[in-house]
Amino acid sequence: MTGLFRRCFAVLVGLLIVCAQVSAPSRVFAITAPELRGQFAVKEITADMHGLDLKEKEFLKADLRDVDLSGTDLRGAVINTSQLQGADLRDADLEDVVAFASRFDEADLRGANFTNAMMMQSRFTNAVIEGADFTNAVMDLPQQRALCASASGVNSRSGVDTRESLGCRP
Repeated sequence: MTGLFRRCFAVLVGLLIVCAQVSAPSRVFAITAPELRGQFAVKEITADMHGLDLKEKEFLKADLRDVDLSGTDLRGAVINTSQLQGADLRDADLEDVVAFASRFDEADLRGANFTNAMMMQSRFTNAVIEGADFTNAVMDLPQQRALCASASGVNSRSGVDTRESLGCRP
């Protein structure tokens, strides 16, 4: 009886191993850091990128200083640790953008849409934000307060008041 039990047990273990190999995926995919992926990274940055479709593209440590991105569709883009000082983002659509630790100092953000944007540790010193829409955008409180000091206008597409979208106090 003991021999029969061992033989049945060995057959059962063997079947489990075969079943596990058959049901296991043939390839395993790992999630990697954006810096290592790069398949959506913008390789060529030019001084005039006006009106381009850059949805879900990645700008990682990108030098976008003084670049014309006006009217550009950047929805869902990742703009991490990038330099955008003096960039022209007038009427750009940055809805759902992730802009972590990026510099928007002195950028022209008039009429831009930052709805649902994640902009933690990003800076906006002396940025022009007239008519920009920051509805549900997440940014550091000191930056939000600094933007409130110069916020004015209404976004031409959404009709949302810039001060209201930033949650500025009256």
